[in-house]
Amino acid sequence: MCYLYSVSLFAVMKRVYDFLYHLSRNNNKPWFDAHKAQYLEAKRIFDEFTSELIDRIAEWDDFLAADKPSVKDSTYRIYRDLRFTKDKRPYKNHMGAFVVPGGKKAPYCGYYFHLEPPQKSGLLGGCMLYVGIYQPDPKILASFRDEVSVNGDAFLDAVKKARGFELYRDTACRKIPSGFENVEKDEWKELIKLRDVNLTKAIDRDYLDDDNLAKKVAS
Repeated sequence: MCYLYSVSLFAVMKRVYDFLYHLSRNNNKPWFDAHKAQYLEAKRIFDEFTSELIDRIAEWDDFLAADKPSVKDSTYRIYRDLRFTKDKRPYKNHMGAFVVPGGKKAPYCGYYFHLEPPQKSGLLGGCMLYVGIYQPDPKILASFRDEVSVNGDAFLDAVKKARGFELYRDTACRKIPSGFENVEKDEWKELIKLRDVNLTKAIDRDYLDDDNLAKKVAS
């Protein structure tokens, strides 16, 4: 794969971050309409970053290479769905790319890049890298729990190899799910409590200042 850019694209990812920062402080339609050009530029930068990220991950992930998603199938709309929430802010304060075989709606583990300025509150709480599966189908979660109930050390060994990443436990069950009370090891029981199966790594604004950001994220 050849990446040809006459001007470094990814050193300007901070411009996307800065747009989101100002959007988070002015999350209303009049401000957004007045800054539509800046949004479209931020979207262009993020989409081009996502395109390269997909290609670079596909260089070593054969499953992704066999079913590469488009940029559209890997990114999300900036507009929030306000139908079932009391929070009526019209726009998201973040941009994200979920790179997974078949696209973001596929029921597989994947790689997520999340760009969000610090907020007083938020689902992910700032910029981060993420790998795994979010809100898996009950059958998939049951399969994971069955496996770690008898072979949890294999999963824990994989976690240890992911240096700099942490197992996401914020949505874990407080109690061991029914049927797993007699699992051999306490560490395995903690894995069985997970509702989302993923690893996360927080990154900051300085992390974005890299001419080869997509390469760094993929690695």
